Amino acid sequence: MINLTINNQRISVEPGTTVLAAARKLNINIPTLCNHDDLCVAGNCRVCVVEQTGARTLVAACAMPCSEGMDIHTNTLKVRNARKHVIELLLSEHRSDCTKCYKNQNCELQSLANEFAFGDTIFLDLVEDHNYAIDRSSPSFLKDDSKCIRCQRCVRTCDELQYISAIAVANKGAHQKISSFHNKPMSHVVCTNCGQCVNRCPTGALVEKTYIDQVWDAIYDPDKHVVVQTAPAVRIALGEDLGYDPGERVTGKMVNALKQLGFNSVLDTDFTADLTIMEEGTELLVRLKKALVDGDKKISLPMFTSCSPGWIKFIEHKYPEYLPNLSTCKSPQQMFGALAKTFYAQKRNLDPSKVVSVSIMPCTAKKFEADRPEMRASGYKDVDYVLTTRELAVMIKQAGIDFRNLSEVKYDSIMGDSTGAGVIFGATGGVMEAALRTAYEIVTGREVPFKNLNITPVRGMDGVKEATVKIEGCTEDWKFLEGAELKVAIAHGLVNANKIMSRVKKGKANYHFIEIMACPGGCLGGGGQPIPTNAEIRKNRMKAIYSEDEHMVLRKSHQNPEVIAIYKDFLGKPNSKVSHELLHTHYVERDHF
Repeated sequence: MINLTINNQRISVEPGTTVLAAARKLNINIPTLCNHDDLCVAGNCRVCVVEQTGARTLVAACAMPCSEGMDIHTNTLKVRNARKHVIELLLSEHRSDCTKCYKNQNCELQSLANEFAFGDTIFLDLVEDHNYAIDRSSPSFLKDDSKCIRCQRCVRTCDELQYISAIAVANKGAHQKISSFHNKPMSHVVCTNCGQCVNRCPTGALVEKTYIDQVWDAIYDPDKHVVVQTAPAVRIALGEDLGYDPGERVTGKMVNALKQLGFNSVLDTDFTADLTIMEEGTELLVRLKKALVDGDKKISLPMFTSCSPGWIKFIEHKYPEYLPNLSTCKSPQQMFGALAKTFYAQKRNLDPSKVVSVSIMPCTAKKFEADRPEMRASGYKDVDYVLTTRELAVMIKQAGIDFRNLSEVKYDSIMGDSTGAGVIFGATGGVMEAALRTAYEIVTGREVPFKNLNITPVRGMDGVKEATVKIEGCTEDWKFLEGAELKVAIAHGLVNANKIMSRVKKGKANYHFIEIMACPGGCLGGGGQPIPTNAEIRKNRMKAIYSEDEHMVLRKSHQNPEVIAIYKDFLGKPNSKVSHELLHTHYVERDHF
């Protein structure tokens, strides 16, 4: 252990611990801007400078490893003046329209300015020297360089966590900026729209493209019937923007709030998550039969899940030769949208042209997905508007709703019932676990051989997870799978997706089924979730997801009574002609650069 003193308090830490981390152990707050728990050390912003006895200059706490006998002071006059000047310099180049900014009151630079840079500024306002233009080309987010402080969190996120490098540092000195390839619009570069950069940006330089006003307009239009669906990961994170601790479940209060906002019907994406399991599970079993029994060498295995639009765009850019391996199923969001304009409209005797389909998602890539030309099988745009978890919190605040004192309310009927299997879609490994619960029972007539249906090998935060399920005691229709070992893999975060795809491409992986989610932790760590997010917060959200599952009456997708009813009344059976027309799709190869 290494012994040092911080503000006259002694502490022992492990080798490699930074001064910043050591200070946090003593509950001493050192402000930072470029530092983030998910990312490598950068030391770019210099806001975290501290004074080390005997050192000639101030040192960056986030980048300085502790050494034996160090004597650190975090609040001397020299330190405070340095921080004040650094923040003022950042503000001098920052377009300060804070009252109009989407990140107002949730901006790290604004918070530090309130603490350190109040009073008369001693630096000239330099922002007029730059000709900034806001990049609005992406359907998912806005890029505003006039608010960028060049901390490079977004660059490191895109490179380290997502293996995309859609943005990078360009130029030097006063001309330095965060730029895309050849300074192209974000809609014209290899960007998956995952929003992880948005989630980590400390200012308003990167924010989701918001559709709040359009949704309010639809709600106020008496000629429109507005249906809203909520993703599983929203119910365990929404509370964070409304005064709750990370990991608190607010499902019933959220439903009540949506009703008070004026939506005509509040329904659950978990319903179509259950439907996805029926469609995708059947598709997998059919592929296995054709490959193992019929000897069809054209069948593409392993099969990849297709629920994550960020992952879909990743494979379209990076590994287009594996597009046939993708499940043809739409994501639960898009399945819901297609059914809202067909099945739901018929049941309610509504003109589908007057049905407005809104979804609340933990993901900015869902905004891109809703705009895909392939997502109009209903004859209309399947999902009209996508709001993030953060945007829903804004609407609740705008409406003056006292969220904490709301009563618990259930979802409406017709596409409102769900099971625990649909809930766990929100966590990495959840789609796989839900699929195995149903597929194993279809094939054997028995529940999966795991305690309380909890398939623990596919759970957790490891970047890549593997599991093998031995299939024994098959029913007559599935005897060809008797004794087979179903090999599955799970990856979350696109850097891990790339690892698993590289193994598949090199022939080093012999899987049957692979689940990939674009965001760290899966949807619960999505780019549209409350800020901040880090490993500890994601773990708390994951616990809440599995707790929600365990409190559900039904926990297997094929038990959902509304799913059973929709097959009986409308779809026929999984992978039927109607199902393929509405619930399945195709994907396209995209440019590599």
